[in-house]
Amino acid sequence: FFYRIKIITFIFPFLLILPQMERGVAKVIGGDPKGNNFLYTNGKCVIIRNIENPAIADIYTEHAHQVTVAKYAPSGFYIASGDASGKIRIWDTTQKEHLLKYEYQPISGKVKDIAWTEDSKRLAVVGDGREKYGAVFLWDTGSSVGEVSGHCKLINSVDIKQTRPYRLATASDDTVVSFFEGPPFKFKFTIRNHSQFVNCVRFSPNGNHFVTAGADGQIFIFDGKSGEHVGSLGEEKAHKGGIYAVSWSPDSSQLISASGDKTVKLWDVGAGTAVTTFNMGSDVLDQQLGCLWQKDHLLSISLSGNINYLDKNNPDRPIRTVKGHSKSIQCLTVHKHDGRSYIYSGSHDGHINILSNDCFSGKGHSNLVSKMVPNEADELVTCSMDDTLRYTSINKKEYSASDVVKMDFQPRSVSVASGGLSLAVCIGQIVLLKDKKKVFTLDNLDYEAEVGVIHPGGTTAAVGGKDGTIRLYSIQGNTLKDESKTIKVSGQIMDMAYSNDGAHLAVIDEKKVATAFSVADDYSVKNEFYGHHAKPVTLAWSPDNEHFATGGMDMMVYVWTVADADKRIKIPDTHRLHHVSGLAWIDENTLVTSSHDASVKQWTIIY
Repeated sequence: FFYRIKIITFIFPFLLILPQMERGVAKVIGGDPKGNNFLYTNGKCVIIRNIENPAIADIYTEHAHQVTVAKYAPSGFYIASGDASGKIRIWDTTQKEHLLKYEYQPISGKVKDIAWTEDSKRLAVVGDGREKYGAVFLWDTGSSVGEVSGHCKLINSVDIKQTRPYRLATASDDTVVSFFEGPPFKFKFTIRNHSQFVNCVRFSPNGNHFVTAGADGQIFIFDGKSGEHVGSLGEEKAHKGGIYAVSWSPDSSQLISASGDKTVKLWDVGAGTAVTTFNMGSDVLDQQLGCLWQKDHLLSISLSGNINYLDKNNPDRPIRTVKGHSKSIQCLTVHKHDGRSYIYSGSHDGHINILSNDCFSGKGHSNLVSKMVPNEADELVTCSMDDTLRYTSINKKEYSASDVVKMDFQPRSVSVASGGLSLAVCIGQIVLLKDKKKVFTLDNLDYEAEVGVIHPGGTTAAVGGKDGTIRLYSIQGNTLKDESKTIKVSGQIMDMAYSNDGAHLAVIDEKKVATAFSVADDYSVKNEFYGHHAKPVTLAWSPDNEHFATGGMDMMVYVWTVADADKRIKIPDTHRLHHVSGLAWIDENTLVTSSHDASVKQWTIIY
């Protein structure tokens, strides 16, 4: 028997996914020819955002390898995206399903850039490869319409003049720019103005000019038709650091450039001078690796992954900064405050995000956040692979050095209860804390502890082991006493949690079994639940205490009914091609899920 289910995926869930960034590597942002959307990549996903309201977003997840670049066709009906294996997928933008139109393998290595001709019939693809570093072909047959040659190292950037006669230019790590005429596109000559890597080449919308930008801090201007050098931007150099991206204004009179010197500059191309310099900060994460000029919007991307909406009238403060995660989300929790629910997520790089385009200020965790839970003092308690527990004030939204507890070993999980209690399960150690201070430690364990939870009453701690055994400890004052009471399940314990009323303990194990134990009946088995095809990794109780959800490596989420193992709700493909990493309930009908695709989704469950 299956419950009737209505699942609603809101559009805002993808708010958290930022571009995946790498220091010293340019990030290409694609623009919608209609001016409504922009797109970028993260992991195996392409993210499409509304430029007016970036909370409205869509995601494409069909690549088998890391996606490196995506570009709209000038018609606006298709997007071409390239991945680390050299594969190009051309897919529909008008339907929610994003149906695949064509798939090609033009090069054998990572795709770095894509360009379309203005009639949306031809594509140029460049990057890394064994035999060649680029290709030009017809979009509907894959037939070659020229040869990309003239380079001896990987090609970073390509662009095609959007007016006839067509011209094509490429920029490479070999410090040169190649110029082509076509179609069919044929190599004409090499441009050797740069002294270091050339990171970007872009034609103006009207086709009169193209510019090249490099790691030498220089931007050179060339005639769009002949390829003749006509000038440069700035005096000695355009930027003090390497330049990673440029983007033209719609009227072709100005452009913006993004640099590792932590600035974005707005240029008057005719005069060759900077009109405005946007200072983006002083931290290394404020380096600017990508930019886009779309309609009236000037966007840049920081090394942190933050997307900045630049303000010409106030160059030191962006109009808006889109924040979130650029690495996979590892854990999730919900905290209610002043009648509102706030979703917190922690990622692989130690970043914690609040799902309202916000985050804590100051310096937080420096490594993967493995577990998070709010306590009764309105603090977010988190444990991390940086060997610390943190107690961060939810109201102040600020990290504090005084609220960090350094652990002897790496913590795997943390649980809280009333009275200021916390339980941290570390590799080879169990630690009881009270009011943010260690009060008791269990060392030299004869088993490998994986996860621990405190009963809501604060009297019992349950610790699950790799051996498939749960050991119960009584909390007596500031000590843990082994009660010699054990509970056996079928395999290594992946996660477990007490219901909010303390009546049941739910456990998931590597053998794909979920089990509910009745606390009042001496932890006897209430029910066992089967359904996952791969091991479940996360578990969360509904506020109604009658249901709990599990999510796993099979990309599925199940909502189980404690009293009846046959009454279950299945959400398949919760996060397509990515396993579920976190679960939390906003209320008894609203479930939130997170995944390694760096997204958070909200589901409405009707029983």
